[in-house]
Amino acid sequence: MATIEAYTNAAGKTLYRVRYRTPDRQQTSKRGFKTKRDAQQFLHELESSKAKGSFVNPADSRATIGALGAQWLSHQSHLKPSALRPVESAWRLHVEPVWGRHVLSEIRHSDVQAWVTKLTGSYSPTTVLRAYGVLAGILDTAVKDRRLAVNPARGVNLPRKTAKRKIYLTHQQVALLAQQAGVNGTLVEVLAYCGLRWGEATALRVRDVDLENRRFSVHENAVMVSNTIHVGTPKSHVSRTVPFPKFLAGDIAARAANETPERLLFGDGHEHMRLPNSRDGWFAASVRRAQKIDPTFPRVTPHDLRHTAASLAVSAGANVKAVQRMLGHASAAMTLDVYSDLFDDDLNAVAKALDKARRKADVSKMSPNGPART
Repeated sequence: MATIEAYTNAAGKTLYRVRYRTPDRQQTSKRGFKTKRDAQQFLHELESSKAKGSFVNPADSRATIGALGAQWLSHQSHLKPSALRPVESAWRLHVEPVWGRHVLSEIRHSDVQAWVTKLTGSYSPTTVLRAYGVLAGILDTAVKDRRLAVNPARGVNLPRKTAKRKIYLTHQQVALLAQQAGVNGTLVEVLAYCGLRWGEATALRVRDVDLENRRFSVHENAVMVSNTIHVGTPKSHVSRTVPFPKFLAGDIAARAANETPERLLFGDGHEHMRLPNSRDGWFAASVRRAQKIDPTFPRVTPHDLRHTAASLAVSAGANVKAVQRMLGHASAAMTLDVYSDLFDDDLNAVAKALDKARRKADVSKMSPNGPART
């Protein structure tokens, strides 16, 4: 049972101590209350938190962010290597140096806001949001472990990411780029017409090609992390089948002809192709050659070809569900969020269809006061 008792400190002043049991029946105490009323208030809040199941042991809240952060990082095994690396970097560069020595009970909402504001003045929104996400994630775990009652990082004002303008190539521009890419031309066209990510395309093997139905079976993704290529499942962790157009069938068949099922479709067939350097790699060189021929040719990256595939598919009449399946998005809603600009014509078509339907219904006959307005 909890008790309140008075004691005299070294200076001869009377203070109060609260002795109580934690939910796990451990005897403990808290001292230093200046008045008996303060001690009673603490005891009241303590018993209330125990009844609600929100009790936080003060000893547990003395853990440091440094100790909990290392543990939190070790539990992020669900992340792919390419996703884990920037999280580890954010912890090492931005979170641990500032918060590592702080104990949980000392962290205030205003302190986190000041930190985020300072970061925003020096780094991109992406960097700031990632660093904030690491700290908030550690504190979320602390709340679940009942080291904290609430997460002081939640609710701070965060910078907004601005969407990067997407570049869509035309059929003519894709053909020009493929021509300038030489031996890598087929890969360029596969990226631009099938919407595969770089790692998905370069992980294709001969066994993944269905020439009869003109389909790729996408179930691997080869991503370079810290100069090492890691092969795993696609980004969504879900395999999918992606069609390729008939005009590519000949080149793809030639690549797969008389080869073993395990041979890679692109590159030397044995080692996965690395993403070309953005400045002096073969892809950038192909873009520069295309720009000499066509001065209006935009500066593009391999990932822009994925955007191009979405654009060409929509312009050819594909609906959002088909585009979602081709790109491997988790949902059609995600596809609409990413490529909402490509479906503006669909909105215009809806308005035209409604106008046509209204005229066909001839609602003027339904008006009791004469013809309806036009």
